[in-house]
Amino acid sequence: MAEWYEGLPSLTSGLARAALGVLLLAAAPPLVRAQVDSGNYEIRHFQFADGQQLGELRLHYLTLGDSSRPAVLILHGTGGSHHQFLTPIFAGELFGPGQPLDTASHFIILTDAVGHGQSSKPSDGLHARFPHYTFDDMVRAQYRLVTERLRLHHLRLIVGTSMGCMHAWVWAETYPTFMDGIVPLACLPTQIAGRNRLWRKLAIDAIRNDPGWRRGDYTTQPRGLATAQALVLMVSGNPRYYQRLAPNRDSADAYLKGFYQRMREGGFGDANDALYALDASRDYDPSARLDRITTRVLAINFADDQINPPELGIMEQLIPRVKGAKYVLVPASERTVGHGTHTKAEVWKQHLIGFFRELPK
Repeated sequence: MAEWYEGLPSLTSGLARAALGVLLLAAAPPLVRAQVDSGNYEIRHFQFADGQQLGELRLHYLTLGDSSRPAVLILHGTGGSHHQFLTPIFAGELFGPGQPLDTASHFIILTDAVGHGQSSKPSDGLHARFPHYTFDDMVRAQYRLVTERLRLHHLRLIVGTSMGCMHAWVWAETYPTFMDGIVPLACLPTQIAGRNRLWRKLAIDAIRNDPGWRRGDYTTQPRGLATAQALVLMVSGNPRYYQRLAPNRDSADAYLKGFYQRMREGGFGDANDALYALDASRDYDPSARLDRITTRVLAINFADDQINPPELGIMEQLIPRVKGAKYVLVPASERTVGHGTHTKAEVWKQHLIGFFRELPK
C-alpha cells in the first residue's frame, strides 16, 4: 500500500505532480548532483494476460543518475506513485553521497505502475472499460520500459514496497537472470488471503455495490469510495502510531479530515482507479515457484505490519524454499509506523547495506 501517514506530501495529478517532483529534487541536497530524466513510454497495442488490448499504454518514469552505472529499479505500493520515493524519508536516506543508492554511483529508475500516477489508468477516460490488469501485466510493462525505452539488459537491484514488493517477487520468477538481487519490503510471496483479502474485497465491494458507481460511469465519486479509503486507514498504520498522531478526540477527528483530503489528492481519489488497483492482486501467488528463484533475495517485513502480520508465521514457512534468501523481521519501535514503514528507509537501510556486500561483483 501507499503511505498515508503524516510527513508525506499529498500527491496530486498532472502538472502539479511534476512540479512536486521538481521541488523535491531542488529541496533535497542529496539529489542536487543527480542527472534527472523523466517522461512517458508509450507501448503500442499492449496485450494483457486476459486477452484485452490497449491501443497505447503509457508508462511514466523518472530516472536519477547516469545510465552507465549499475541500475536499481524501485517499485511503489498500491495507490502510490514514484513520488513517494522523492521524499526525505526515502531519498534523503538512500540517494545522497555515500548512501546505499548514491545517485553518483547508481542509476535509479522510478516508475508509476499501470493504473497509477501519471501512467495509463481507468480515470483517463475508459473508466470501467479499461483492461483489468494484473500484477503480471504490470511487471511485463515495467520490463518493456526498462529494456525498450531505457535499453538496459540487466539490473543490479529491484527494491519494491508493498505492491512493489509483490512485483519484485514476480520479477524474480518471470525474469530470473535479469537482476543481481531483489529487496521486497512489506509483503508475502504467496496468495493474498485471510484478513488481507477480506479488507481488499470489502473495499472493492463497497465501490461496486454502490448505486452511485453506475458501472464505472459516475459523474461524481460514489460514496463507497470513502468506505474503501477508511479501510486503507485501518490497516496501514499501527495503533501506537495512530495514538501518537491523535492522542485525543479532537486531534483524531482533525487527522481523519486531513486523511480524506490526502486520499482525494492521491491514488485513492478516484473510485475506478482504486477498485482496479486493489483488484490487480487477485491472482498473485508466487509460492508455487519459489524454489526456482536464482537471484539473491533480502526480504524485509515489519513486526507491527497489520497487512502482513508476522504472528501468522507465513514468511517463516516460505522463505526456506528460496535458495540463499535472507529474511529480516524488523521489531516494532517508536520509529516504525506499521505497514508504511517500508518507505521509512532509516529503519531498514542498514540491512540493505549488508545485502550489497553479498551481491555478485
